[in-house]
Amino acid sequence: MENVSFGGIAIVSCGTLSLELNYLKREGFLDTGILFYTTPGLHEDIRELENQLVDRINRAKEKTDKIIVIYGGKFCYVNADQPTRTIQTIIEELGPGIATIQATHCMDMLAGETERTKIADEIADGEPVWWMTPGWVKFRHNVFKDWDKALANENFPRHTGGAVILDSIGYLDRTMAEKPEEILEYSDWMGIPIQGYSVTMDRFKSLLLDQASQFYDK
Repeated sequence: MENVSFGGIAIVSCGTLSLELNYLKREGFLDTGILFYTTPGLHEDIRELENQLVDRINRAKEKTDKIIVIYGGKFCYVNADQPTRTIQTIIEELGPGIATIQATHCMDMLAGETERTKIADEIADGEPVWWMTPGWVKFRHNVFKDWDKALANENFPRHTGGAVILDSIGYLDRTMAEKPEEILEYSDWMGIPIQGYSVTMDRFKSLLLDQASQFYDK
């Protein structure tokens, strides 16, 4: 499976993961020129999420009949008005040839639940952690677009283990070296400390390969 190529496969992803995907493209693992991103942070606006997701998939279908959608299956799209309508429902409506990465959200794509539990035990003494990827830092104004300080105070401080960035691209180290004030201001707004934890791309690559291989097994 390691030799599966992504050539001829389109990637449609939440823009929050564009940092990791562009990294994989630069290193040659993701050997496709067909990448479409939705605006980061649209889990807060599911109607716009659905509109953009359908648009990007339809644009991808103009170029290929093999598409991998990178969105979490459980937490990225929660429709309170239609609880049974999911990301998978939307994708099935758009026809065949579309695979979906099997993970609950972007953090789960980089580190599974068991690994996250071990990380929390290691660096936060098992206390509740607010998990993030580098995109949650870079695109924070999109991700928390409608949040004010009061809403932040209601949500973040309960995570007594602080915020942990699952960093597979060295993003936090670079940002702390070049613009440390951005992280300090973000931490102050959240009301909890932010720290990074280095993870590999192994899980993310495996999840991508699992879906790409489907197109070649038929």
